[in-house]
Order: sequence, then C-alpha cells, then structure tokens
Amino acid sequence: MTILLALNWKMNKTPTEARSWAQELGEKYAQVEGVELAVMAPALDLSALSANLPAGVAFGGQDVSEHESGAYTGEVSAAMLKDAGAGYVVVGHSERREYHAETDAQVAAKARQAQKNGLIPIVCVGEKLEVREKSEHVPFTLAQLAGSLEGVGTDVVIAYEPVWAIGTGKTATADDAEELAAAIRNALKQQYGEKAAGIRVLYGGSVKPDNIAEICGKPNVNGALVGGASLKVPDVLGMQDALK
Repeated sequence: MTILLALNWKMNKTPTEARSWAQELGEKYAQVEGVELAVMAPALDLSALSANLPAGVAFGGQDVSEHESGAYTGEVSAAMLKDAGAGYVVVGHSERREYHAETDAQVAAKARQAQKNGLIPIVCVGEKLEVREKSEHVPFTLAQLAGSLEGVGTDVVIAYEPVWAIGTGKTATADDAEELAAAIRNALKQQYGEKAAGIRVLYGGSVKPDNIAEICGKPNVNGALVGGASLKVPDVLGMQDALK
C-alpha cells in the first residue's frame, strides 16, 4: 500500500509563500516509489499550488462545507475544491472539533460531501490527554470513528491524531500509533468488510524526519498527517527520504 504523507499547513503561508514553497519543492523533488505527497493548504493557496507543484504531488483543502451550495457565507464547498484541482480534504481535525465544536455527525456529512464531489476525505479521530490517562483512548477513538463514518464510503483515509501530541513536541510512540491503527483497522473491517484492506490509516502528531520511519514501519500505519514539519521543504524531503 502506498504511504501517504498528508502535509497539513494549517493557517500558514500566503499564496505568495505557497508559490515559493511549491517551486522550491519542484527544484529538489524526486518521487520515491511507494510514497505519495499531498499538501493540505488554506483554500486561498490552492491556485498557487495547482500552478507550481511538481508532477506527482497532490494537494487538498483543510476543511469543507457539509452543504452542497447556498447561503453559507464564508464556507467552501466540495465542488469548489474539486474545481480548484484538489484531490483530498481534511475533515474533523481536532482543532476544528475543539475550536468550532464540530460533531461526529457534521464530520460525516462533510466526508459524504467530499466523496460526492470526487474528493477523498481524510477523516481525523483521536483522544485528549485526560482520555488516555483513564485508559479509555481505544473505545473513545473507535466511537468517534463510527460516528464520523456514518454513510461514508470506502474511498477515505483515516488519520489517528492523539490530541495531546499535536504541536506539543510530545509524540506517541510507534507502538502507541500501532495500537490505535490496528484497532481502527479492525473497526474498518467490521464496517466495510474486505474493502477495508485498501483504506490507509495515518498517524498525526509531531511527526518529523527522525521518527517517521519507525512510525510508518508499523504494519497498520500507512503514512502520516504532518503539521509543523510540513512547512519547510527540507523537512518534507527528509521525511520522504527516511521512507526509502
């Protein structure tokens, strides 16, 4: 299965900066067999990425409306992202769930909209520190997953992101990542049957060039949702090279 490095810029990079980043990547990029890069960027950056990313590098949005179209000021529809050239979109990121009070039902609605319009949703799930400290991280995450996949088809990516390891410098161990990835894989098999074997499960949370190989070396981890390390081209290439 191809490893996916989904590079989540969050609210960083103007269109001018995105263009420069893409051009720098193009000067140094060489595709690694079995590894896919995809840049998850602010909507205003997508045009610059479309025009400047090297061949073979995908891109997508960081959020999408649960609505097809209409009077939803400030929202970005799945059709708009698709028309801009996006192939992916992140839904249910922990920051959206926390700061915008997004529910599992809303995440599932966004994922369905994405799929309806030909996008692959990257559905994020994961626990906060207090949940892990109570050893409730597995049932919590699987319940979140079930709610977030209601009515969602198999053309999907799952990203497990322990909230306590995002942007904190703390990283779940490779064994921690595998524990949840394996549990997620089993839940996917129960929901989708044999087709679950083709669904990629990513780990997200302070992923860097020096830890990505160990994490992605686990049998049920098929890539990473990368935050801070996605902002600098040398770090991205370092992660890619670590997976050769």
